Amino acid sequence: MITWLSFILLSLASFRLTRLIVYDKITGFIRAPFFEVEEKWLSDGTVEETVMFKGNGIRRWIGELLRCHWCTGIWSAIFLFIGFHHFSTIFIPIIIILAIAGVASIIEVMISYFI
Repeated sequence: MITWLSFILLSLASFRLTRLIVYDKITGFIRAPFFEVEEKWLSDGTVEETVMFKGNGIRRWIGELLRCHWCTGIWSAIFLFIGFHHFSTIFIPIIIILAIAGVASIIEVMISYFI
């Protein structure tokens, strides 16, 4: 049985871990072997992204997984949930740190939106 607090912490941690893997520059080295993203600035100020996957088969599949927020989110949640249940001494501090970072990123987006 999982408590509400554990559920909320795992949810926030999964959110942050997913964003870290899929979007953050610091983890670009993880994505680099599988795809490249070319950004093109359009005249209206928007950015058009073109994704070029590298390789075929498993390499392309991993690239598509790492490019998909929803796909990576499932695997992040599974990883954190299993770690929480089987290796709680190691995973609880990681989950708490990721959850705090997740809340901080949500607050930052809210502040940026209203300011």
